[in-house]
Order: sequence, then structure tokens, then C-alpha cells
Amino acid sequence: MKFKEVYDLIKREIIKQIRGQRAVDGAGVHLVRVLGNNDVKDFDPFLMLDSFDSTDPSDYLVGFPMHPHRGIETITYLISGRIDHEDSLGNKGTICSGECQWMTAGRGILHQEMPKESERMLGFQLWLNLPRQEKMTTPAYCSLTRDLIPTINSGKAEIGVLSGRFGDVAGITPAHIPSTIYDIMLPIGEDITVPTKKDETVFAFLIEGDAVINNQTISSKSAILFERGDYITVSAKPESGLRFIFFSGRALHEPIAWGGPIVMNTQDELMTAFRELHNGSFIEQS
Repeated sequence: MKFKEVYDLIKREIIKQIRGQRAVDGAGVHLVRVLGNNDVKDFDPFLMLDSFDSTDPSDYLVGFPMHPHRGIETITYLISGRIDHEDSLGNKGTICSGECQWMTAGRGILHQEMPKESERMLGFQLWLNLPRQEKMTTPAYCSLTRDLIPTINSGKAEIGVLSGRFGDVAGITPAHIPSTIYDIMLPIGEDITVPTKKDETVFAFLIEGDAVINNQTISSKSAILFERGDYITVSAKPESGLRFIFFSGRALHEPIAWGGPIVMNTQDELMTAFRELHNGSFIEQS
């Protein structure tokens, strides 16, 4: 990747680090909660990030039975493992290793995600906020199979482009928030410089391995939020490789009313959603 002269570019500084904490969600799934309610202002438009990494099926087999969402998109990416998905739109299938589901909840959807026994379950789920004028958009589901996630090499790094563009390689273009997501693998002791859009919120999540960023050693399962700028540089440690997820998106700067699986802009909208759940009008009936 070629850049302009270095004096024209601004390297992003680290402004916040969050180490994921063990949590239990769904019907009793053990996971690592990285981002949550307390982080929405800093990480806007990204709302929640959960990571799962287990070789013990008892940690995850109970899964996430049928539940509602409104006002957000959910992105589930599996590096390793299998998850069965089913929703109220009639979509049904299995997310396998190296695949992703991108679900737009919009005005309302019911879905379930049920992990299957695997040698290792490794991946994440991200909640991406929808802008006020698109909160009640039509729900949609997109399955990103391996052939829809292109890869590119930058030096010795391998980059899987889930969304957005890296160099000449493009992933999907999200319909509502033009966010960028890369899965980046670094061999032992190697580094990568990733160009960024100056005004977007940018963070990295170390999903496997520790990293050195701006002369700081940062532990695995940490999210690193960066200041504005043109690029970030991430290095694997001399004794180990690194896999991290890169996220970038333009902040919405809108009020957030968050209740469980529903994220709206006002408390009235939130109460309406739960009232509709109670009276059966939450989703459109076919």
C-alpha cells in the first residue's frame, strides 16, 4: 500500500483501551463483553461487541433462542465454529468458519442463533446503530459466505475485507452505515499500517494475540479506540502472531435509548417497541 509523504499524514493516537470482561448472555452463553452501554458515546456508531472463544461446548451450546431486535444491525462473524440461524423473515441456515451474517433489524425482527459443537468457537458479534431516519427500515438478512469475503496481502499481513475497501479489494457496501470491517492476520513480529478515513470512528479489537501499538503492549481481547487521523500501525509481538479486527464508521451523534435488544432514539420509542412486543404487532405478519 502506497502513501503520500509521511509529513502529510497524521498517525492516530490511542485515546481509550477496553479489556473485555467475561459475561453470560442468551440462554447462558459464556462470552467476553467488550463494548456495551457505557461505551456508546465514544464508539459511536458501534454499540455492542461480544467475543466468543471456547473449546468447551458447554460454554455456548444453549445459544441465543428466538429474541427480538429493532433499530440496529447485528454482524456475526465466525473465524472458527458453526452457528445455526433462523429468523421471522423465513431465513434459515448455518454460519460456518470464515463466514458472516449481516442482519438489519430495522423496524423489527425475531431471530435465533444456536451454536453447534465445534473444536473451537471463535468469533464476534457487533451491534451497529441505525440512523434516526432509518430505524424503522425494512428488516433484511445478508449471508456473507467465504467467496463474498475477499482477501488481500499487505506485506506479510493477510486482510479479509468483510465490508468497505482495502486497496483494490472491496467487500460488501452496507446499505445504511458505510462501515468498514477487516479481519487482519499478522505473522510473528510483523506489522501493518492501515489507512483510515480521517473523520470516522476507528477502533481495533485484538481477537487472538497481544499487540504493540504506538509503543504500548496491549493484551488480547482488548478494544483500542483511536483519535482522528489518517492511519494506524499495529504490530505483532516478536514471539507470537496476532489476529485483530479493524472497525471504522462515521459517528451519528444522535441520542440513544437502549433497552435490551432494542436501540431507539427516545424513551417513548423504546416503550412503543416493548408495547408492540407485548401485543403482537412488533413484526409485520406475512
